[in-house]
Amino acid sequence: MATQDEMDRKTRLEMARATGLFRYSLVQELIGPELTPAQRGRIARGLAERAHEGPDGQPARVSRQTIDRWRRAFEAGGFDALVPSPRQCSPRTAAEVLELAAALKREKPERTARQVQRILRVTGGWSPSDRTLQRLFERLELNPAPPEDSQQVFGRFQANRPNELWTGDALHGPVVEGKKAYLFCFIDDHSRAVMGARWAHHEDVVRLAAALRPALASRGVPQSVYVDNGSAFADAWLLRACAVLGIKLVHSRPGRPQGRGKIERFFRTVRDQFLVEITDGREPATLDELNRLFAAWTETVYHRTVHSETGEEPLARWVAATPQERAVPETARLHEAFLWSERRRVTKTATVSLHTNTYQVDPVLTGKYVELIFDPFDLTRIQVRHGGRPAGTAEPFIIGRHRHTKTRTGDDASRTEPEPTGIAYLHLLGDAHDKTLKSQISYSALIPAPDSGSGQDNDQKGQGRG
Repeated sequence: MATQDEMDRKTRLEMARATGLFRYSLVQELIGPELTPAQRGRIARGLAERAHEGPDGQPARVSRQTIDRWRRAFEAGGFDALVPSPRQCSPRTAAEVLELAAALKREKPERTARQVQRILRVTGGWSPSDRTLQRLFERLELNPAPPEDSQQVFGRFQANRPNELWTGDALHGPVVEGKKAYLFCFIDDHSRAVMGARWAHHEDVVRLAAALRPALASRGVPQSVYVDNGSAFADAWLLRACAVLGIKLVHSRPGRPQGRGKIERFFRTVRDQFLVEITDGREPATLDELNRLFAAWTETVYHRTVHSETGEEPLARWVAATPQERAVPETARLHEAFLWSERRRVTKTATVSLHTNTYQVDPVLTGKYVELIFDPFDLTRIQVRHGGRPAGTAEPFIIGRHRHTKTRTGDDASRTEPEPTGIAYLHLLGDAHDKTLKSQISYSALIPAPDSGSGQDNDQKGQGRG
């Protein structure tokens, strides 16, 4: 059984990782060569002026100087530089000091945390930091409410160029193979083109990655991704992937879904033009078939229909971007982005535990905390890092689980056979889409000409056509 000290250490490790993710969620707004110093300064001041949900779930304010320091650390050392070293927690502030601070705030609500700090230092000789006082006032709801006439007004927004902003969301779909299907989808804000989409049986981060990763590999890396606060989009693994690729991950504020109108409008189109065809007695037999039909509808119908607001076809508008805006990430970097990581303490026997499995690591790491990097679909191959640097691999010692529990699939419902009625519209689209793809491949070009001087050159030309 784990001791209290070990449990405390694990808690501090998890808190350190959550702190690193919180810091990245702020500094990601300041990353990008296109920002001038003046623009970066305005964004940093705006971040410092408002409260954010801290790693402990409580509202927190961060000073401009601290935000700039975190940005410089990220630019110098990447995401690992934002993860603080887990230390023994310092003693909590005395309750009587916090009670006096709250009383001073209630006495005069216009007093700032800095002013209350000054009063405490004068009266008692010591005071907690102004940030501690700010969190206290937020938790006790002692800050005055903004005036009613200060309500922010939102105008219509559109990204200036392709791959500047992607918006992601999940749509609840039909029952396929006895289980409900969910569509994870990302669209480009400028062109309204579908960047990545995939139907799945589970609404979790693993299925989200199955839609996002191919999109990044084929469409390029966006500057920002705007999502809601659903469990899959709020998962720490998604934030880590964005941190590795340098993507700004932005979550809509609860109750304030401004900016999500484009993908909601796209989902309405999906319901009206796609789902209506498969829920009328034409339910696909498998999830693969559903994805094939949806890809066919997207490429042959949606991407080739002039959008009512842009006046252009979505895909044609996106293709108009420069090659630099559509540059895809390196394979190794994309692979690193979608690996998962967890921190563990190496035991006296030079072993670590991960999801009921036990692994042997380098004995020199005994007693130290290491980061385990792994593919959730293969728990037999674990990379070990210490201090942000590679430290070998974790060799399987006792393996009881070969994949993460989130990658499991299950059959929790019985499938009801639909009655076929009407024309199989989407199946016709699927067949037409398949024929179009085949017609784009020049198989004759793959065969060297009889008098050709170099068969290799012909192969390369054929691949270019394909």
